[in-house]
Amino acid sequence: LVLIDKDFRVVGLRELVRPFTVTWPNHRAESVLELPAHSIFRSRTQIGDQLLIERYEARKPPRANVSDGINSGDQERANLNVALAGARPPVPVAPQASPANLSRASYADTETR
Repeated sequence: LVLIDKDFRVVGLRELVRPFTVTWPNHRAESVLELPAHSIFRSRTQIGDQLLIERYEARKPPRANVSDGINSGDQERANLNVALAGARPPVPVAPQASPANLSRASYADTETR
């Protein structure tokens, strides 16, 4: 978790927070960014860093019979740019595997005793 104030300055960091876990509040934080595990470490984000969050204009959805080979999830991630402002260059974060890729049949076929 990256806790940021109204000016997108990092005021707190919480790494490796498990799902449904309550953390101590930071009263200076205005918003929270939830990132994949180890993203804070890999990007070397520190308290005091200024985030640059850019907006993008949504494109019109492609027609149903035209496919450009890019699925909508990859396109959304490509359009949203979040980078650290300042002297350090942004560090790319690898996309995580989607839960949709997991086979549900393997869970249904297992027996429990």
